Amino acid sequence: MTQHLSSSPTSQSVAVLMGGTSSERSVSLSSGKAVTAALKEAGHHVHALDVGPDITTTIAALKACRPTVVFNALHGPGGEDGAIQGVLEWLGLPYTHSGILASAIAMNKATTRMALQAAGLPVAEGCLITPAALIDHAPLPAPYVLKPVAEGSSVGVHILHQDDESTRRTIAESWTYGPQILAEHFIPGRELTVAVLGDTPLAVTEILPQEGGGFYDFAAKYQANGSRHIIPAPLPASITERALTLACQAHHALGCKGASRTDYRYDEQTHQLVILEVNTQPGMTATSLLPEQATARGVSYPQLCDWLIKDALGQTSPLTFTSLPSTHTA
Repeated sequence: MTQHLSSSPTSQSVAVLMGGTSSERSVSLSSGKAVTAALKEAGHHVHALDVGPDITTTIAALKACRPTVVFNALHGPGGEDGAIQGVLEWLGLPYTHSGILASAIAMNKATTRMALQAAGLPVAEGCLITPAALIDHAPLPAPYVLKPVAEGSSVGVHILHQDDESTRRTIAESWTYGPQILAEHFIPGRELTVAVLGDTPLAVTEILPQEGGGFYDFAAKYQANGSRHIIPAPLPASITERALTLACQAHHALGCKGASRTDYRYDEQTHQLVILEVNTQPGMTATSLLPEQATARGVSYPQLCDWLIKDALGQTSPLTFTSLPSTHTA
């Protein structure tokens, strides 16, 4: 069985935005360098732009190189929250991935929860709390997770398996991620993710941190050998299909474009599958989760990067996806 997306051999002038000023700057630089090399391999004329704190410098660089299209390889605040998207809209430049509204909604975990709940999609029980209120009382029965409202890559995430006033106070007094904290019920089980390209869910990947199968934190995501990925994840057929379907539904509920990635927790004991977040700017190194799933479906990394810029320009034609082997469990 094959599915089709689109690609075209037409050469374009592409500006790749990378770096930025968020806590994910190093990740974005890795993504941007890999994308730059892949787009050159695909035959495009590429301008690699390191985005710094002065946006006027970036605007001047974009005006100087006059690209046909922009590949957004930025991560974190400023890069995937609608900010750079607004600049590119103002400049009249087509760009990859989601637009202003979808980016802003998805970057804010509280608004993401609201949008997903409104669409009838499963999220963990949760609430917003201030650091001061966290000192006074537990936001939820333990175990629960505390996370920044608008950071990516698991930055600032704490899991409290037992409620402890001293721990809550330490977290609250050192909190640097804004005036609110998102608290969510901790879902035990397995870490899964599904990338969507266009309207096609690619695969279900299971993510296993190397150190004893613990929390998939920043180090597990980006350090060498920090985690291993199983594609396709060995799951009951019904859970695989549900994860694929929910990823497409989440993609559309938030108004995403191009590519997105939906992350889950799956509790095998209760068969509960819960959406953790939707990423509108998935990592784009050649071994990141989205490119890894595309490769597993027969789409090379240069083809993926090429498709994303053609999608931004509305210049698409069929690209074949291969089927994955079955690894369904009982």
